[in-house]
Amino acid sequence: MPIVLARVDDRLIHGQVVIGWGQHLRATRIVLVDDAVAGDPEEQALYRLAAPPGLAVEFATTADAGARAAAWASEAPRTILLTGDIATMAAVRRAAPAAVPRINLGGVHHRPGRRERLRYVFLSDEEAATLAALAAEGAEVTAQDVPSASPLPLSAFG
Repeated sequence: MPIVLARVDDRLIHGQVVIGWGQHLRATRIVLVDDAVAGDPEEQALYRLAAPPGLAVEFATTADAGARAAAWASEAPRTILLTGDIATMAAVRRAAPAAVPRINLGGVHHRPGRRERLRYVFLSDEEAATLAALAAEGAEVTAQDVPSASPLPLSAFG
């Protein structure tokens, strides 16, 4: 089964991801890609608490995710691939483009150097350029905060 959602959301695992997206897509696994969390068992335990029973949670470094994404895309679990930032998702996409054909931006919140592109997506010029490059490489980049909303193409907010 393919990766059913590759999402950038800086809140990582939270209610909107597990309830909104997870239930809508009938996900059975979340793979959280974050170098710091992948090395911190205590943080992993906290993120596992946010997932309901029946939703497996795995953790991977950026390098591991790039190497394993093709396998995840061919395995039975319906997988949400989740990163907290655009750079991490870009690295995974570039390592395994066939496994990550689409990138969904969800909660990418305000930080210094970012400006509002949508009410739930704030990007720096560098992040916008990274997304444009991914789109030029063939990735479908959209923003969609919840499953019931229409996905917006990069051209609408990039």
